[in-house]
Amino acid sequence: MLNEYAYCPRLFHLMHVDGRWDDNLYTDEGRSAHKRVDAEDDALPPPPVEGGDEPPTVARSVSLGSETLGLTAKLDLVEIEGGLAVPVETKRGSPPDNPLRSYEPERVQLMAQALLLREHGHNCDHGLLYFARARQRVHVTFTPELEARTRLLLSEARATSQRTERPPPLDDSPKCHGCSLSGICLPDETRVLGDPDKPVADVRRLYPARDDALPLYVQEQGARVGKAGEAVEVTKGGQALGRFPLKDVSQIVLCGAISVTPAALHWLIENGVPIVHLSMGGWFYGITQGQGLRNAYDRAAQFAVASDDGRRLRFAQAVVSAKAQNQRTLLRRNADSQADAALEAMRRQLASVEAAADCESLLGIEGGLAASYFGAFSLMLTAPAFASSFAEAGRNRRPPRDPVNAMLSFGYALLAKECTVALLAEGLDPWWGLYHRPRHGRPALALDLMEEFRPLIVDSAVLSAVNTGMLAEKDFVRGAGGCAMQPAARKAFLRAYEARLDQLITHPIFDYRCSWRAVVRLQARLLAKWLRGDIPAYTGITTR
Repeated sequence: MLNEYAYCPRLFHLMHVDGRWDDNLYTDEGRSAHKRVDAEDDALPPPPVEGGDEPPTVARSVSLGSETLGLTAKLDLVEIEGGLAVPVETKRGSPPDNPLRSYEPERVQLMAQALLLREHGHNCDHGLLYFARARQRVHVTFTPELEARTRLLLSEARATSQRTERPPPLDDSPKCHGCSLSGICLPDETRVLGDPDKPVADVRRLYPARDDALPLYVQEQGARVGKAGEAVEVTKGGQALGRFPLKDVSQIVLCGAISVTPAALHWLIENGVPIVHLSMGGWFYGITQGQGLRNAYDRAAQFAVASDDGRRLRFAQAVVSAKAQNQRTLLRRNADSQADAALEAMRRQLASVEAAADCESLLGIEGGLAASYFGAFSLMLTAPAFASSFAEAGRNRRPPRDPVNAMLSFGYALLAKECTVALLAEGLDPWWGLYHRPRHGRPALALDLMEEFRPLIVDSAVLSAVNTGMLAEKDFVRGAGGCAMQPAARKAFLRAYEARLDQLITHPIFDYRCSWRAVVRLQARLLAKWLRGDIPAYTGITTR
């Protein structure tokens, strides 16, 4: 971890204080390069006896520690010959093109290993860096200057590990491009949001525009999710319904009476794949997952803000304002001139958001905005049957009484689980809200996060599903208890919903391309950063 502090103090803090980790191509290559040295653990041979003639010795994966130094390490390789112990550190790539053919973090890492070897009685005046791709060794001399620098960094790292405040991100550093945690750190986004004078054009997207892994939805009643090698297998009555490589699955969503084998459950938890439980009607029951992040700092900050009425109000105003602006934009783009009255009413109501004295009065303003929006929602529907039934019923739920409301309720449940997964990944408590107050069984913070995305993702998916003919009246079942979606309707709506999440857009704030799913995850991370004080304010997402 000392080499990580030498590379970037913020990276060190994220990994060893906040407990964050993510893989990329470089970490995968590094893991592969270490396979041989990690295969078995050896003990460090004793120091050579003076005047002795011991044969050369090689020890792999050697664990050492020193209370005096306050340091522990696992050395890839130690070669002992001629009275000298030489640590050998394996690196994945090729030597850099600089005078020392190495970078400081690598040299510091070797020097720290030398200090441990000396503590255990060995002579050690140099080390070796083995670059696996180039199959080359680079000699590193342990000079007094390198030792002093290593001891200084060790002292700084120890002090940093005792603080909850994260070090500032690097400013436009090339190091960020190869860092596996750059998408969690968000160095450029954090600096732009904290410094209004920093140009947005300088923001680099340091995470994938869209994920390769996607949610796997299972809605065949009586099906079973199991493990087949390195793949998720869905079966029913002994017949295979599908097999999906684990690397392609980001989460598993079970709709209704579907079981998971114990072997698959343990395997999915071990690999960090959450299992989301929904009812057949789309009610969001909860999530099965592992322990996740184990630091309490983000949650402590979350609970502190939840008890601060001023910060709660500012957050709630940002959320309600963004949601209403997105509703107006969707209405303006998709409805005809008959929606002008609703648009004007929403414009006047929006002006009241910033003047709200508390979150309770803001709830009333939000209710008025929703009434104006959904009062004109049917004007955006081009299918007459769907439009007329919604216009007659208005927005309703629990249970929904018409097809459009059935889709909206199902979509909002899907969005709630998406936001819950994103918040859990950041170490936040989805059930302890800031704007929505905590209530048994309600993921209040997930509801906070999803507000601005309701029109952007779910309402847009409903319009696409209806206006493109993906769904018809026959795909729904009406009864005295309400309106329910047939399996074919759920499947068609899931296609529309996932297509919307996977759609690439230009980020409204940072001006780079990414998917809506990435934006949801990004907002969860920025919310965590605002709670911890990394950025001065939470900014909602709005489209023009």
